[in-house]
Amino acid sequence: MAQKMSIDEFMRLVRSRRSCRKFKTDPVPDEMVEKILEAGRWAMSGGNGQPWEFVVIRDQAIKDRIADLFMNHRERVYQIERTRVKELRMPAYYEKPERKAPPLKNAPVIIAMLGDKRTKQSSVLSSHFFFGEGGPFAGYWKAMANATQIMHLAAAAQGLGSQWVTVNKGWEESLKAILEVPEELDIQTLIPIGYPDYKAPPPYRRKLSDIVHHDKYDHSKFRDGEAIYNWLLELRNRTEKSYEHGV
Repeated sequence: MAQKMSIDEFMRLVRSRRSCRKFKTDPVPDEMVEKILEAGRWAMSGGNGQPWEFVVIRDQAIKDRIADLFMNHRERVYQIERTRVKELRMPAYYEKPERKAPPLKNAPVIIAMLGDKRTKQSSVLSSHFFFGEGGPFAGYWKAMANATQIMHLAAAAQGLGSQWVTVNKGWEESLKAILEVPEELDIQTLIPIGYPDYKAPPPYRRKLSDIVHHDKYDHSKFRDGEAIYNWLLELRNRTEKSYEHGV
């Protein structure tokens, strides 16, 4: 019988996970990377479609090209983010980003999360007609998110740091060209992995009592527009330190 992890051990793992933005140069052993990939392989997916594939990137020349591409994209992001008042911007975009080496350049390993939308056919046909959970491909996106989340936890369980780097259409096609990814597949996320080179601050989370309702929605907990605005200001202040070591 498989040994069980206690719920307290699991909660310690969940709470210990951090977004790491600066890595040591120490190499990450292949067996540790394989455990992360194996965890992703066991993620949930609608109709067991398993849409994920992974590209493990160690070649420094490729990482350099990805980092340059990402920095070019960041400059475009800044031009949009600067239209906000500064106190509401993402902390990484308070000022114009410097062209310093991002984690994508210095991480020993990057895992590119590829998805295949054709696997959506594994689910019920009605999902293309009765949109739920966000749209006709919501189950596909969530399956990819499930794999991404569990892989971050697998990294944390081994004492590794990882980061969630979103890939969008602004630079996906150029990234696909670098990695020679077929047209039919998406690149959704990049996960830089390595040993953390600093102690990341604990992440901010809302209180459980503020987000849980019993039987019916508790309208005393509803946040109006003013409350959301003030929360965003608080969120920026609480998360600013998380971005001190990179993007």
